[in-house]
Amino acid sequence: MCLFHKKDQIFILWVAFILSIHSGHLLAGTPVFEIEIKNHLFYPAEIEIPAGVKIKLRVKNLDPTPEEFESYELNREKVISGHSKATIFIGPLVPGQYPFFGEFYPKTAQGIVVVKE
Repeated sequence: MCLFHKKDQIFILWVAFILSIHSGHLLAGTPVFEIEIKNHLFYPAEIEIPAGVKIKLRVKNLDPTPEEFESYELNREKVISGHSKATIFIGPLVPGQYPFFGEFYPKTAQGIVVVKE
C-alpha cells in the first residue's frame, strides 16, 4: 500500500531534483584559494579575494613542524600540524587589507588578505 498518490510522488521527486541542483550549485560556487607554509613562510604572502564572497582557504603546511594560522582582523586561528593541511572559511568581507601571521614563527610567517570589489 502506497502512502502517496502518483501525482504526489511526481511532485516529491521534482522538488528533490530541484533542491539537489541548487544545493550542488551552492557548494560548487565557493571559491577556493590556497596558501602553503614552507620554511616558516607563507606562499604566496598576499592573496587577493573578492569582496562580499565567502571563500575557502586551504592552507598546506609543508614544514615538519606545526604552525598556527592566526588573524585578529579575520577572527581566525587554526593550528596546522607539520606535513598536513587545513581548510579555513573566510568572509564575506568588505574591501580592505586583513593581515595574518604564524603564531609559532611570527617574525617570518606573515601574510595579508587583500579584499577588492
